[in-house]
Amino acid sequence: MTPDDRALARAFETTWPAAEFADAGGFRVGRGLGAGGRVSSARAMRPDWTGADITAAEAVHREWHQPAVFRLPDGDQRLADALTQRGYRAENPTAVMVADCDRLADRAVPGMTVFALWPPLAIQGDIWAAGNINPARQAVMMRGDLPRAALLARIEDRAAGAAFVAADGSVAMIHAIEVLPAFRRRGLASWLLRRAAVWGQQNGASRLGLAVSRANRDARALYDRMGLKEAGGYRYWVRD
Repeated sequence: MTPDDRALARAFETTWPAAEFADAGGFRVGRGLGAGGRVSSARAMRPDWTGADITAAEAVHREWHQPAVFRLPDGDQRLADALTQRGYRAENPTAVMVADCDRLADRAVPGMTVFALWPPLAIQGDIWAAGNINPARQAVMMRGDLPRAALLARIEDRAAGAAFVAADGSVAMIHAIEVLPAFRRRGLASWLLRRAAVWGQQNGASRLGLAVSRANRDARALYDRMGLKEAGGYRYWVRD
C-alpha cells in the first residue's frame, strides 16, 4: 500500500499478521501457513534492495514451502520491472480505504443487529468458512495482543454475517467481512462497518480502514457510498 500515513500503514500490517517473519536483505517475508497472499508475501522494507535480496526472499518462501509471492505498492515500478524479468506477473489489484470513525458512527446500529464478541462463536466460523475465509485465515485473527473483536450480524433472528476488527493506536482495521448469500443486499455489510467504527472509537481509534479487491465492484460501491476514501493500493506478483 502507498499511503504516507504511517499509522494506517502500520495498522494494515499489525491487525492481520503473518505467523512469523524473516528478513532477506531489503525484504521481509511473511509465513502465512495457508492463510493467503497477504500474510504469505514478501515486501520491500528499504529502497536499496538488490537482485540478490529478491533471490534471498525466494529462498525463504521455498524453505517455508509456500509459493513465492511479492506484495508491491502501486507505483513501485523498479521492483515491478525486476520481478517481470524473473517471470513474475501482477494479479489481484487491491485498494486500501479509510474513513473517520465519526463519519461511520453517525447512525445508530439497530438493536440486536450487530454484536461485538471475543472470542468468535462457532457460528461466526461457519459463516466465514461459507465464504473464502478458511480455518487458516481465521487463525490469523487469533494472533497478537491488539484489541480485537469478532462482529456477528443478525437478521430475522438468524446469524447472517460476520467480520473481524482490530485496533492499533488511532487506526482500526476491519477484515473478513462476510454475509451469507441469502441475506445479502439487505444492509448488513454497512451495519458491520458502522459497528466496527463504534468499536474502534471505544478502543481509541479515530479512523477505520479496510482492503478491498478492485474487482469487487459491489463492495467498492458500498464503501464509496459510505464515505470511505482510497488511501493506497497494491498488487501481488506471482509466478506460474
